[in-house]
Amino acid sequence: MKISEIDIPDAIKGFYTESGISELYPPQEKAVEAGLLEGRNILAAVPTASGKTMIAEMAMLKSIINGGKCLYIVPLRALASEKYARFREFEELNMQAGVSTGDLDSRDEWLGRRDIIVATSEKTDSLIRNGASWIKDITVIVADEVHLLDSPDRGPTLEITLARLMQMNPDVQIIALSATVGNAQEMAQWLDAALVESKWRPIDLLEGVFLSGAIKFQNSLRTVEHKYKDELTDLVYDTLDEGGQCLVFESSRRNAEASARRLGQTLGKSLGIPGSSESSESPGHEYSVELDSLANRVLDTGETEITRRLAQCVRGGAAFHHAGLLSEQRKLIEDGFRNNLIKVLSSTPTLAAGLNMPARRVIIKSYRRYDPNYGMVPIPVLEYKQMAGRAGRPGLDPYGESVLISKSDEEMEVLIEQYVNNNAEDIYSKLGTESALRTHILSIVSTGLVKNREELMDFLGRTFFGYQQDTWKLAAVVDEVIEFLVANNLVIDSDGLHPTELGELVTKLYIDPMSASTIMEGKRHLGRVNVTELTLLQLICNTPNMRPLYLRNNDYSWLDDYVQQHNDEFVAPPPPHSSEYEWFMSEVKTAVLLLEWISESKEDDITSRFNIGPGDIRAQADTAQWLMHSTARIFSYLGSEHAGFAEELVERISYGAAKELLPIIKIKGIGRVRARKLYNAGYKDIEAIRKEKFKALADIIGPKIAANTLRQLGIDVEPEPNGDHDQTGKGTGQQNIIDF
Repeated sequence: MKISEIDIPDAIKGFYTESGISELYPPQEKAVEAGLLEGRNILAAVPTASGKTMIAEMAMLKSIINGGKCLYIVPLRALASEKYARFREFEELNMQAGVSTGDLDSRDEWLGRRDIIVATSEKTDSLIRNGASWIKDITVIVADEVHLLDSPDRGPTLEITLARLMQMNPDVQIIALSATVGNAQEMAQWLDAALVESKWRPIDLLEGVFLSGAIKFQNSLRTVEHKYKDELTDLVYDTLDEGGQCLVFESSRRNAEASARRLGQTLGKSLGIPGSSESSESPGHEYSVELDSLANRVLDTGETEITRRLAQCVRGGAAFHHAGLLSEQRKLIEDGFRNNLIKVLSSTPTLAAGLNMPARRVIIKSYRRYDPNYGMVPIPVLEYKQMAGRAGRPGLDPYGESVLISKSDEEMEVLIEQYVNNNAEDIYSKLGTESALRTHILSIVSTGLVKNREELMDFLGRTFFGYQQDTWKLAAVVDEVIEFLVANNLVIDSDGLHPTELGELVTKLYIDPMSASTIMEGKRHLGRVNVTELTLLQLICNTPNMRPLYLRNNDYSWLDDYVQQHNDEFVAPPPPHSSEYEWFMSEVKTAVLLLEWISESKEDDITSRFNIGPGDIRAQADTAQWLMHSTARIFSYLGSEHAGFAEELVERISYGAAKELLPIIKIKGIGRVRARKLYNAGYKDIEAIRKEKFKALADIIGPKIAANTLRQLGIDVEPEPNGDHDQTGKGTGQQNIIDF
């Protein structure tokens, strides 16, 4: 089916044809024939790179032309940024996109002026709780990666959010995009959607298993030349030698980094990267210069050891990717891989979760993952299919290959049967637990969606859980949840279900009611505690919303000493030999990490001491900032004298800085290290910086940052021919001192 034949406005047809798309892929054609452009709900369960996003785009664009508004729900912030960048291209059609992934207690009313809103499922849930008025105007909802209904972490929120949106907007069109799963028909029936199922891909995918120098595919055998010490390097070189790129999926961060380091060192010469002694006339010199430039940009993002290791890998044409990296580091690596600068990328499975990062060959080095309850266990077939689906770059590769590595004939046969020739599992709702239901029952009561138990059970019957199972199975758990909410003064169970003022506050703060209970209980103990930063940090680390750090063997000794030294600062510490003590120790370890962060310890020292990455520090700080903000709001509601102290800590956690830096660290681009340098040099507030000469500031924080800082404060700084800057003293009309 050609674009010109579709029932969409000419402007949209022109947009696609001008971007080189003149004909629909088969799954897209199936969706159109199933009623996509007539407002029919659609579940598209098709492979990666088969045009799922364009299915959603066509429905959204037609709706917007007719005056509609669209919500695009994604599971990850990184995926939200990727989709937002894509949808900004629609500006030439006079359509505006917006993205919202931040604060979980705001309405973001400005998004009502956008035609397409991109948000995570958690942010969407939060917007509903906080009463965003534009939600009622949504005409098309896209749920990307909807198979994540099966996820214990994210599934319940996605499920409840979709159920609420369908009840609030009965006429809304739902477009659900899924990987191929076993029970797609069941999901489609829940959504009252036409099922579009297909195994078609724009390029062929060959799935195989490597053993003893050869890859066994279904109908062929590919021999891999043995040139290097290990099989992984042979497999990577085999692809690079033909002009392809490789994605390597490892089971852990450590393995991902080790593989990237080894591959970068070994394969540099095969990529044509000249050594330091070779001249600029060498064939690979230009490529080497580009890699050096990318490596230097990586180094500019931080001063940690992991940053230096990553930059070194990049110089060899390789890189690693995992959640321990900063978001800006991950983006540099992703862009470098998409632009074919980085030839081989070694990653943990997080990269398989929706990001558009295809490669000629995907190598799954280990099919086992560590489970804290069961040790090393085989990955689900669905996870394997998601990784394998990254193989093959449309328009660039003649085919894609996914390769599992086996160690014996017996294992190879198991892998072929278990993964290559197998179908993905059915997915099941994870809503039926107390922890999953607690926050959502409080939310739907607080926002007035249900008024009594009968309406509550009726709503739960509309969820995917309710579709798959009888809701009476939830009755006992629902009773326990309501009992908990009543006991903590969050809900009143009398002549129906009614939220208290505190319950409404907790709903809008978007924290687990159990976290609110922990914070309120902690407030009652503060009168008997020497309240310090550590006290409130340990309190929020005791909540279920905070993921505490794991304890390692060498942690027990120093943590035991630390607890003894600071015992009077902790809220209700358990006895040393009790069953709760080890959990308490992990809370303390996490609190100490946060304390070092706000005390301005060097990031390199923090990452080394706690064996984590800079991305982990930011992730813990983001969660802590949200929980400390919630603590401040709850303390304020309860009339606690420590509410102001908690609010001060919110800012300190945000910037990773001591109290005295807060007046100056808010300047964009300064950061905690430069702010400390300015403070130590005597610049203790915005006015002192504003009055200073450019050269004096440049000597402390560098000319580029100094110029940018002065411009933000309303001082015009013009570059001179020699690269210096001239301070004119004129106002620029930009942000100035009164804005701080």
